[in-house]
Amino acid sequence: MKKSTSMKDIARMANVSRTTVSFVLNNRMDIKISEETRKKVLDIARKLDYYPHAIAKSLVKRQSKTLGLVWCQRLRSVFSDMLIPQVILGINNVALKKDYNILIQYIENKKSKDNYYHLARGKRIDGIILSGPRSDDEEILKLKEEDFPIVLIGQANEGDFSCSDIDNVEASKKIVNHLISHGHKRIAIITNAPLNYTASKLRLQGYKEALENAKINFNEDMVSIGNFTSGSGFQAVQNLLSLKEPPTAIFVASDVVAFGVMDAIKKKGLRIPEDIALAGFDNVHLSEHTDPSLTTVNVPAFDIGMNAANLLINIIEGEEEKNRKIILNANMIIRRSCGCKMNIKVK
Repeated sequence: MKKSTSMKDIARMANVSRTTVSFVLNNRMDIKISEETRKKVLDIARKLDYYPHAIAKSLVKRQSKTLGLVWCQRLRSVFSDMLIPQVILGINNVALKKDYNILIQYIENKKSKDNYYHLARGKRIDGIILSGPRSDDEEILKLKEEDFPIVLIGQANEGDFSCSDIDNVEASKKIVNHLISHGHKRIAIITNAPLNYTASKLRLQGYKEALENAKINFNEDMVSIGNFTSGSGFQAVQNLLSLKEPPTAIFVASDVVAFGVMDAIKKKGLRIPEDIALAGFDNVHLSEHTDPSLTTVNVPAFDIGMNAANLLINIIEGEEEKNRKIILNANMIIRRSCGCKMNIKVK
């Protein structure tokens, strides 16, 4: 039986250390190694058939065949987001077909040495899918300037980025208009996240535009800020319910946040939708099974993930121009929480 080749064998033939061989074969571009040494190690590795053909090819191209999937939010918030599994499944569906791996990372502290800028520049990945971009995020602008492949799930305030998303403004207008059509004028909003997240700001913008179009005055007191979790929804609704003239309807820009809102409303002895009508956003799987079932916006998370992965891989492989935006339709799902009696989809 032929003895398999080891890194020690390659190091001996190349007259370098085993550590140097490891750095070269793992494509560590952050380590200073001469081009001559890199070429020698790769040539010997291929000659000795150390790597399967596909991996050898990726080494020649200086690719890791790995996509970075990054969330810039607290780990607790990531686990609370019921759309994330569908996004990951969509990305993985494409990555498997195109022979890419996925490295998943969340960034809670932007000052951490493990932030995604360092992840990108360390060449451990060929490109980044960034979910939930923030308006105060300078790292994506730096990566953009350095021409590093990046695709957003969501949209950025600055810079022209490739992205996969829905039209958050139009979707929010649509569902607030539905509440208005029921005769509501005191309509509050609880955001899905703090307003430095662009999706949160866009959904608030849609809410404001719907009120303006209906000639309903915007009232700052009717705005409360959620933070991804149902607990934040429970807390956010307290101020709204204590107003001298509380809302008769609430648009919650996240189903998960809305679950906490529903709990708080019921604990106040109020009924949904008889006392307060309610609408969410996302159409997570539990929204159909709440009591009452939750009117919401259907976000096609799986398709968003698939589109993001296809975009990024095509950019990496030079088959796609950068700065392409794929904006999907988000249907409204009408259920009982808004005062309607049956489940229907509205495009």
